[in-house]
Amino acid sequence: MESTLGVYVMQVASMLTGMHPQTLRKYERAGFLAPSRRYMLRMYSDEDIARLKMIKHLVDDVGLNLSGVELALKLRKKVLDMKEEIGSAGMSRRLEERLNSLLNDMLDMLGNY
Repeated sequence: MESTLGVYVMQVASMLTGMHPQTLRKYERAGFLAPSRRYMLRMYSDEDIARLKMIKHLVDDVGLNLSGVELALKLRKKVLDMKEEIGSAGMSRRLEERLNSLLNDMLDMLGNY
């Protein structure tokens, strides 16, 4: 279900992320996000804004190119999937906490926005 909170047009998303609108279009073409559309306008959710900030961190601070960003986004998804599975795996509390701590460290390295 799509959230109705925090829906922004491209110009506002650009200001919130510090990215040029053309950069937002480039990341959409690369498949890094898919903003919803209302009429002819791209509408960016809070989740899209957080993802764009993470991409900006990966490019500007970490120095990744678009291929590296793609890999990092896939890795982030796998880490989040693992965190979900850990919760339902029925392991000891201590092991669950340790694994979650390690996965959180990985998310922090990627820029957990």
